[in-house]
Amino acid sequence: MVVRTSYSLEFFPPKDSEGEVRLWAALKALEAIAPEFVSVTYGAGGSTRNRTIGVTEEVTHRTKIPTVAHLTCVGSSRPEIISILHMYRAAGIRGVLALRGDPVGGPRAPWTPVPDGFTHADQLVQLIHEFGGFDIGVAAFPDGHPSSDGDTKKDIDVLLRKEHLGASFATTQFFFEVSKWEQLVYAMAARGSTMPIIPGILPITNVKQLQRMAELGGTPIPPAVSAAFAAVEDDADAVQALGIELASQLCEDLLRAGAPSLHFYTMNSATATTAIYRNLNNAH
Repeated sequence: MVVRTSYSLEFFPPKDSEGEVRLWAALKALEAIAPEFVSVTYGAGGSTRNRTIGVTEEVTHRTKIPTVAHLTCVGSSRPEIISILHMYRAAGIRGVLALRGDPVGGPRAPWTPVPDGFTHADQLVQLIHEFGGFDIGVAAFPDGHPSSDGDTKKDIDVLLRKEHLGASFATTQFFFEVSKWEQLVYAMAARGSTMPIIPGILPITNVKQLQRMAELGGTPIPPAVSAAFAAVEDDADAVQALGIELASQLCEDLLRAGAPSLHFYTMNSATATTAIYRNLNNAH
């Protein structure tokens, strides 16, 4: 029996009408891979909350693909979060990715909760679970959470608490080394976790993107990866081809290691994700 690999896709809310056209074109092109779900992100500091809600509702209405709506603690009080959950339920959304979210200054900036708001994602998970009616996803960090200062035990404790409070799956921050995902999965299983941890894949399409995403998420770039991109950074086509090649190999290795599925950070473009999907299918 052939077991089909399942995929999920992540988009961010477009800033203007041109971006909206690009998003819908990418989503239409990627419907061919039959994604398990589509998620839509929040901007830094919760800046795109209303657009996130609108886009997620529209994806739900315009396609038959299940949607997972991001929800963060940033800039929202408990009553406001409950109001958003009512909106999601009314829109037919059945999945929520519960995140603390980044403050306006970025992931390492000081956290200032709003009055009657939350400080940690586990509080958000608990509220969503009590509200009821949603599958709850959370974030996982193979290279460690930016604010954990290398304390991997703390990361595991936090992830386990989210599972115990009602989370049913996790998607990871992007990463480059399969061993980091394996270590996270093994550590969780050793503590009794049964929650699937879906690896997040970011196909690098330009060098500035690589540097910015790594800085924001705290993801270390292996020297071999940096050197490979530095060698072709003046050739946009070569950078994209290298990004697809490296991501395809990472996906192959992850599936071989037992990854339950793959989650693609599409950056609102179908090109790289489609190429990786073809590479994976041609390899089997």
